[in-house]
Amino acid sequence: MDTNDLLRHQIIKNLPLLQTKKIPDAAVLIWEQMATQIISIVGEGGFNSLYSRSLVLTQSSYFWLEFDPHSTQAEHRFAELKMCLERQTPAHANEANLQLLITFTDILASLIGEQLTTSILRLAWDYDAADSASKEIKCAR
Repeated sequence: MDTNDLLRHQIIKNLPLLQTKKIPDAAVLIWEQMATQIISIVGEGGFNSLYSRSLVLTQSSYFWLEFDPHSTQAEHRFAELKMCLERQTPAHANEANLQLLITFTDILASLIGEQLTTSILRLAWDYDAADSASKEIKCAR
């Protein structure tokens, strides 16, 4: 795995919002922040396609992640994700959401490149989270 992959994955794993017990609410906020940035680049249809594909791939490990591919209206886009996460323990919900985020960003990076994907994540989730992840990776070397 390339260092850029590790940086992107570390950014996701170190999101401060995911350190809370309210995983479903935090997950929706994180997805909304990211969606805003990505939609401005690939459009709503592009985002919805990436999100649906990520859910399908993540369902192989988390079968309880249900979704309706036709329910992609902006105001309800993450309602099913939230309901699915609410039915799980906080630890299990967090694990599934992390995998979903990583799967989504892996697909995105394969399409638009690692640098642009990491830049989008930094914009969506604030530079501080990205910088702390970067420092942790440098220390680990």
